[in-house]
Amino acid sequence: MCNTLEYELAKLIIDFCNVEDVSPCDIPLESPLIGPDSPFGLDSLDAVEVVVAVQKTYGVRIGGEKSSREVLQSLTALANFIRREKESE
Repeated sequence: MCNTLEYELAKLIIDFCNVEDVSPCDIPLESPLIGPDSPFGLDSLDAVEVVVAVQKTYGVRIGGEKSSREVLQSLTALANFIRREKESE
C-alpha cells in the first residue's frame, strides 16, 4: 500500500488527528476510518478533522452527512471519492 493515494491518506489522517503508534503502511484498506473498529481509533469529532484535512489537501468538497459517512467508510472509499472528484474537474 505504500506510495499510493491510500497511503497518503493514512499518513494525512495520522498527522492531522495526532494518531500515535500506527504506521500508514499497516492500515488495512477496507478497515473503518471512524468508530470502535477503526485502527486509527477515531471518533466523530475526528471525522470532522479528516474532512477538513482532505478538503484542504486535495481541494475536494465532501458534502453532507450522508455522503461524508459513505466517503469515510474506509481508505479505499475515501481514495476512490478523491479520484472521482479529480477526474470530473
